[in-house]
Amino acid sequence: MSTFRRKLHQVFTFWSLVQPGARLVCPTTCDGGGRVRTSNIVTMTSFGDLLGPPPTRLPGDPEAEEGIATGVDARKVAAESPTASIAWAKLAEDAFDEGDTIGAYAFARTGYHRGLDQLRRNGWKGFGPVPFDHEPNQGFLRCVAVLARAAQKIDEVDEYERCLELLHECDPHAASALGLA
Repeated sequence: MSTFRRKLHQVFTFWSLVQPGARLVCPTTCDGGGRVRTSNIVTMTSFGDLLGPPPTRLPGDPEAEEGIATGVDARKVAAESPTASIAWAKLAEDAFDEGDTIGAYAFARTGYHRGLDQLRRNGWKGFGPVPFDHEPNQGFLRCVAVLARAAQKIDEVDEYERCLELLHECDPHAASALGLA
């Protein structure tokens, strides 16, 4: 890594820790065609690592998302769209709320694996940001949260800790947004 690139990384990393979401004005940038543009604004992400992988944003499943949002039975949605983590998340949350810890664990595990498949198909390498504020990512992250709750309830401490760590690595705010903070 060049000295300039290392310094730039240090500045961006420091700046993002101090002020997530901050805007930094870069005086010049090459547009890829050899032309130089001036005064480009770079917006910092709250993830803070410009050299790391970009956030993964799943494309979503509009039919499954609409079905869940409008109250269609989650079992029907899961049967029609088995790759949609949102359906498995709803099934897992409902089972957990009804006291069916093992059912919740099984539904959450299914949604978790379906979500991993989707993430990998969309460029995720097993690490890097998966923002909770991107709605299509929420099915996967909700499955991880229910998996954590169910694992904790059956005293599977290692799995509980792995799930919390995964949530934190995907999005530092996901666990609190999902009631696990």
